Amino acid sequence: MNPSLLSVRSATKRFGDVIALESIDLDIHEGEIVGLVGSNGAGKTTLLRLLSGVYRPTTGRVVLSGDADVERARSKLGVVPENTGLYSRLTAWENIRYHSRIHGISDDEAWNRTMYFAKHLDMVEVLGRHTKGFSRGMRQKTALLRALVHAPSVLLLDEPTAGLDVTSARVVRELVRQLGEEGGTVIYSTHQLSEAQRVCNRIVIIHNGEVRADGTPDSLLEATRTSNLEEAYVALTKDVARTRQEDAKPLSRWSSWWRGIFTPKTPGGDESE
Repeated sequence: MNPSLLSVRSATKRFGDVIALESIDLDIHEGEIVGLVGSNGAGKTTLLRLLSGVYRPTTGRVVLSGDADVERARSKLGVVPENTGLYSRLTAWENIRYHSRIHGISDDEAWNRTMYFAKHLDMVEVLGRHTKGFSRGMRQKTALLRALVHAPSVLLLDEPTAGLDVTSARVVRELVRQLGEEGGTVIYSTHQLSEAQRVCNRIVIIHNGEVRADGTPDSLLEATRTSNLEEAYVALTKDVARTRQEDAKPLSRWSSWWRGIFTPKTPGGDESE
């Protein structure tokens, strides 16, 4: 087996009384395309934020190869968040170049890498355009180019095809597969089981803040004695999914008062309340 590039060691993440993730142990190896699969609120995004160093675990550690805590070695990671966070008044290339300079990459090297991947994503002709008028697909592709420009050891993608048209989603999936064929390491968060099966050679199922399964698609089918990933997923997540974290947080007194005033009564409701 290839060496481990990124490891989660007994990591738990709490937000007040809410346990977002509990006792997670995970090793990501070089050359893997790992699909993080789970419903909304399962803990996928929280885990990605731990892996990228945005969050620190309440207990446990997240480390890169060499035993360095991940928040101290972010230059080895490329991250495409669900919200791309592009600067709308900058062109696509200016967004990418700004990011590359933060990582100490020369403009020549950044341009060469950008052009290499832009050809695969059909983005060469729009690199000089401002991102303000970009479609969702073009913004997602620009964020992907930005994440790849400094040659990261691990690429983390949070719902990379969410909201994309069929053609754009297919282009993104093909690029991820190509990265895997070239020995790249990708962590691919999605709630689309069919997409995970097409793109990933390893699947980690997250449910209610726990790792419920971890293996190849075929091994998950064999372990659950099912014929497709949807059935396997259902078999592994029979308990009721929890609400999202933001739904679990109590409202402040001011928010409760404001909501009480401006939320209209439902038809047929008790008018005396």
